[in-house]
Amino acid sequence: MTTFRHAKLAVRLSLGAALAFGLATSLPAKADEQFFPLQSYRVGPYAAGGTGFFGGFIDYLNLINIRDGGVNGVKLTWDEGETQYEVERGVEVYERLKGRPGVAAWNPLSVGIAYAMIDRISKDKVPLITINHGRTDSTDGRVFPYVFPLLLNPYSETSGIVNYIATREGGSEKLKGKKIVVLYHGSPYGKETIPIYKLLADKYGFELEQIEVPHPGNEQQSQWLSIRRAKADYVVLRGWGVMNPVALKTAQKVGFPVDHIIGNVWSNSEEDVIPAGDAAKGYVAITTQASGAEYPVLQEVIKTVYGAGKGNLDDKKRIGSVYHNLGIVNGILNVEAVRIAQEKFGKRTLTGDEVRWGFEHLALDPARVEALGAKGLFHSINVTWDNHEGNGRVTFQQWDGAKWKVVSDWISPDWAALRPIIEKSSTAYAQERGIKIRTSGDDPVGQ
Repeated sequence: MTTFRHAKLAVRLSLGAALAFGLATSLPAKADEQFFPLQSYRVGPYAAGGTGFFGGFIDYLNLINIRDGGVNGVKLTWDEGETQYEVERGVEVYERLKGRPGVAAWNPLSVGIAYAMIDRISKDKVPLITINHGRTDSTDGRVFPYVFPLLLNPYSETSGIVNYIATREGGSEKLKGKKIVVLYHGSPYGKETIPIYKLLADKYGFELEQIEVPHPGNEQQSQWLSIRRAKADYVVLRGWGVMNPVALKTAQKVGFPVDHIIGNVWSNSEEDVIPAGDAAKGYVAITTQASGAEYPVLQEVIKTVYGAGKGNLDDKKRIGSVYHNLGIVNGILNVEAVRIAQEKFGKRTLTGDEVRWGFEHLALDPARVEALGAKGLFHSINVTWDNHEGNGRVTFQQWDGAKWKVVSDWISPDWAALRPIIEKSSTAYAQERGIKIRTSGDDPVGQ
């Protein structure tokens, strides 16, 4: 684990390494290479998340290269462009790297950058991966064939959190009359779930208040005083970066019980709780992947990648942390999409459209997850041409002051309620943009 102070030191060190590696990988991709352009952020207010996630992603790509010689003989290459989590920088990196041969997929880990890329990647026919975030209606592959909010979209996350609170209260009928406050980051990401919380409040009868915290979230006294006056039963923390530890410490100051704060998927890391100290003990958050380094795939990374001196994290204590493990899982999903596409199109460097086909057939059941060394790390995924999230399952974890402990089963969101909402939004988008809604036969590259 690492504190923000340590993370900043690691960022300075890793940025130099990333720049040096960028020079080393700036040559054109060879015919037997698959290229992953990375719009990473290793400096700025969200560097802790960026260094962990992209570090895990690169660690897994390195594992496949070192241990397996690539994917069926095709080496995986990458290059990083620093975005500082800023949209303009993210677009600049896209325009600079998109012309490289063999681009497999984009993985910006930024809602703002992802939104700015949708038209671009659709034109260029290369998949955009927005694992655990992004535009909710991009789940509908009929309208967004190149966008993949894998494992969890903002609406399914919201459903999962409300369902979890219901289990805490003894059933969904017990939600009636409860007061839930959503404290959200003042950004497109933070605001994405405003309408779905309203819908679920109407459905289950709980009182709802949604309070914005302006970026970056260093000052929240007035918001938490409002929460205390409202006598909230639960607070959903939809934060990011420094906003999260500040929220936990401020909640403690006003006397709000930490075990009644439920963090979203971007408020669930060690970097969110360690800086908050004792104020974080008992805090609960949703997650799509467990933390810890005991899983076989993590042990392989430690042995094979870090053993060879090619690990991407400067602080090895972060191996197995939430962000690093998410990067590992993201690496698994990207590599398996390439592997699946190769089975159809040939064991060679693929086009972006061919990799997109691989993502649309990304089916990893628990048996395959176990074979990949990730049993217990994440549950499963089953992406289809019209469902680009993949019905991924979530669990909840609680911070005990030293580590995260899973406190729930793997659960699914309420898809029966969510899918009609998603399709209504995606259909409206299609009509506005003049997009033809796909059918199962509208996939020329897959014929």
